[in-house]
Amino acid sequence: MKINRSGSAVWSGGLKDGKGAISTQSGALDAHPYGFAARFEGVAGTNPEELIGAAHAGCFTMALSMILGEAGLTADKMETKAVVTLEQADGGFAITAIALTLTASIPGTDDATFQELAAKAKANCPVSKLFKAEITLDATLEG
Repeated sequence: MKINRSGSAVWSGGLKDGKGAISTQSGALDAHPYGFAARFEGVAGTNPEELIGAAHAGCFTMALSMILGEAGLTADKMETKAVVTLEQADGGFAITAIALTLTASIPGTDDATFQELAAKAKANCPVSKLFKAEITLDATLEG
């Protein structure tokens, strides 16, 4: 099986004064603004790092759902946040780390099993496999 999905970006102007728009094939983002100020100065708009974070959080959480199902478990609720670190490195910028924080309610499991399954999802989700950056996981089982 091979699946292709697409995203696109349009940019006009220079780095600091330019403006861009990001769109997705699904229409979830449709010419959503992004630019230097949104990326480096906290101005409204999106940036590649938060989009990567959302994609990684979504992929990891879906992967964990699949792994839980294989173990005969179903989550009542899982919430994942991915903090993507962009910093200067080697004369430019690099994404150096992604910290996943998961809080989950999963009936019928214990913390040791939960930690094992969450670690498996972190290692095997397709987005995790994409990155050279260090990926950490802090997983909390509630209930």
